[in-house]
Amino acid sequence: MDRSTALLIVDMQQEMANVAASGRPQANPDAEETVAELAAAFRTADLPVVHVMHDDPRPESKFRRDLPSGQPLPCAVPQEGEAVFWKIGSSGFYGTGLEQHLRDAGITRLVIAGGVAAFCVNSTARSAANLGFEIEVVEDALIAFDMPARNGGMLDAGTVLEVTLSALHAGFGKVVTAADVLAQLPAAAEA
Repeated sequence: MDRSTALLIVDMQQEMANVAASGRPQANPDAEETVAELAAAFRTADLPVVHVMHDDPRPESKFRRDLPSGQPLPCAVPQEGEAVFWKIGSSGFYGTGLEQHLRDAGITRLVIAGGVAAFCVNSTARSAANLGFEIEVVEDALIAFDMPARNGGMLDAGTVLEVTLSALHAGFGKVVTAADVLAQLPAAAEA
């Protein structure tokens, strides 16, 4: 990997931890630690880390930058010099300036982590692929919750994650593990 590859962290905000703490079933309970590990490795390798966070315009939303629940999780606090984009929709590219930032920086490949897999990660990854970026979605660095089925009942978190990743892998990019990504980083190769 070189500086044409960036780690894109999506919506790693306090409300994600609040939902998990409420007991809602999730597929990757160690996602926060994995995101932290990836961010640290990218920083050590002097590769770009870019953050996208949700700033929902609805007053009832907990994903607002003016609320404690909208602040970054400890695993994903932006460091000095790292770009941060606040979005009001699902895709990190919609109305944020993210695309122009990536193009200006010469970034052509995105390693995507964060939450929620079936929603904002999915939308952001698809948008990135449609804009011509090469994408890798890190399956064990994604927050994935259960969700209501359209015809009643609940879809378990593992099924939601697998369907989301299968669709992304089939038509938009690669699905990889954090170990796959870490093995490609310059610092990992030197160790």
